[in-house]
Amino acid sequence: MTIRLAKTAERVAGMAAIVLGLALYLLNLSTMGLVSVDEPRYAAIGQAMARSGDWITPRLWGQPWFEKPVLLYWITGFGFRLGFGPELAPRLPVAVLSLAFLVFFWFRVRTLWSLPVATYAVAILATSVGWLAYSHIAITDIPLAAAFSAALLLALGEGLGGRRAIAVAALLGVAVLAKSLIACIFFAPVLLLDRRWNALLRPAPVGAFLLVVLPWHILCALQNGPEFFRVLFLEHQFGRATSTALQHVQPFWYYVPVLAMLLFPWFPLLALAPRPRGNAQIRTLWAVVGFGFVFLSATVNKLPHYPLPLLPALAILLALGLARASRPDRAIIAPLALLGLLPLAAQVAPQALAHGLRQAQASAASALWIVVLGGGAWLVTKTAPFRRFAVPLALFTAALAFFWFEVTVFPAVDQAATARPLWVRERPSCAPANKRFLVYGLSYYAGKSVPECHVLDPQHDSVVR
Repeated sequence: MTIRLAKTAERVAGMAAIVLGLALYLLNLSTMGLVSVDEPRYAAIGQAMARSGDWITPRLWGQPWFEKPVLLYWITGFGFRLGFGPELAPRLPVAVLSLAFLVFFWFRVRTLWSLPVATYAVAILATSVGWLAYSHIAITDIPLAAAFSAALLLALGEGLGGRRAIAVAALLGVAVLAKSLIACIFFAPVLLLDRRWNALLRPAPVGAFLLVVLPWHILCALQNGPEFFRVLFLEHQFGRATSTALQHVQPFWYYVPVLAMLLFPWFPLLALAPRPRGNAQIRTLWAVVGFGFVFLSATVNKLPHYPLPLLPALAILLALGLARASRPDRAIIAPLALLGLLPLAAQVAPQALAHGLRQAQASAASALWIVVLGGGAWLVTKTAPFRRFAVPLALFTAALAFFWFEVTVFPAVDQAATARPLWVRERPSCAPANKRFLVYGLSYYAGKSVPECHVLDPQHDSVVR
């Protein structure tokens, strides 16, 4: 009877986790307009592909646009072809891709390690700020991270060869279509460790990789000539690593706090992560994370989302440490306490996105939730009957906290940091000067390039207002 009740409880908890996960990733996709400067641009390109039927040359408001490869534009265009709205069409395919990867992630980690490690890893990844936030934004990083990490996970384990090696190569090709050469750079440690190159550099895997990567690159080059290669590779691959012209220059240490933010609230579990010795799979995960982190830190241009492909590997390492901890209930006190920062972040986020982090203001009293949640977690560790449920309760609490954050913050972000309310209210013919997110956002909703206000129109010698 007790065993039956335990199994019933596990099924109920599993179903609750699935429902909560679907709500977390799907329910708030259209609560805010398109954010930043990249999301409206990428969505406009996908929309143009869907309307024109030209799935080869990316075009931004009529002009060829070669900064990124084509995968995101294809899946965004598919969303528009299905008839979704201006926010749902670009975002829903990314969110579904993210969820599909999380399902694959759970099955593959369970195969490589165990059921508890898989459950912890998928829950940690799904409730980390980085993975969750970028699953709600239609930019290239979730497609890159999902394809690259799927290739990495399939490459782990014994007996790499045959169909599995072909699948690894094909997925790596998909990652290249998502964001170009960075996928191959991140994958380099996998080839170098444990002689993986013997299996992956054979004719069949190499052929699968080229079959995925080459057709679009060749067709786009035939349509657009050398300019395509110059912009995509020289300017936005090699130039991003070496040139200051792209204006994203940051210091070498930039990704230390950024990685902690992307792993929020789970980064304290890094103290429990297994060391890279003995186990070949763990050594490969650390090699990918370490090499990727150093490479990104050494590049000149840095943006917060660049380390996103490293998060699944890190989630596995954190899950392994948590599963092997002698007192996992104590290990989750710090992450639970950190969730108390979400009310403070809820006040800061809309202002930071609109005006920059330095101009954002918030009430310090909201940070007292750290004490509440940390104290609650500490009490659980002191109550013997609840200790065994401490980790599942922490994971569910994180999911519920982030769902609250989405419901609370996304409408505020919509008003403060997107062009949608201004477009719905006024339908302006120009965008406020020095607000790039409004320039690109209004252009997206208008369906054409909208100039900044007070820009001289050279054809009519007048001021555009």
